[in-house]
Amino acid sequence: MKESRGSAPPPDGAVDPPPDGGAAEFAGGPRTYEGVWRFTAPAVDVSVPQARHAVRDLIRRQGAPADDDVLQSLLLIVSELVTNAVKHAALLSPELAVEVAIGADWIRVSVEDSHPYRPRPLETDYAQTGGRGLLLVREITAEAGGSCDVEHTASGGKVIWAALPLHAG
Repeated sequence: MKESRGSAPPPDGAVDPPPDGGAAEFAGGPRTYEGVWRFTAPAVDVSVPQARHAVRDLIRRQGAPADDDVLQSLLLIVSELVTNAVKHAALLSPELAVEVAIGADWIRVSVEDSHPYRPRPLETDYAQTGGRGLLLVREITAEAGGSCDVEHTASGGKVIWAALPLHAG
């Protein structure tokens, strides 16, 4: 997996530091754990646990003060999103990208692939044995007080993201 650091917009309703870098009057400046990291991986089954572990290790390494429940929810979301990319997009997107953005009070994960199909969360169907990943992501995100969405990319693919508050409740 190849990792890089960049920038991304905060989730809706999140507070961004001022454009001067935040050192001025923004609650003592940016926190040391804030930032954006992106890594790529092949769209294969082994990338699912690797992505989950990479995200967990990144959050711990950065010292983000995420509640344990939030971290576990986030890791489940990462697993579901990467699994979906591997299962449904690998044919047209042999590589996927995972991005983690950590702000002062929130954390956002996204998975991007090159496949043009934009999935929609399914309704609950207890007779089905699969196909409920995005429904699960939507429910976990809502329960945590966060938000999620699916968006098209400029290159014709899609990015699926979920943003959660760092602290439950």
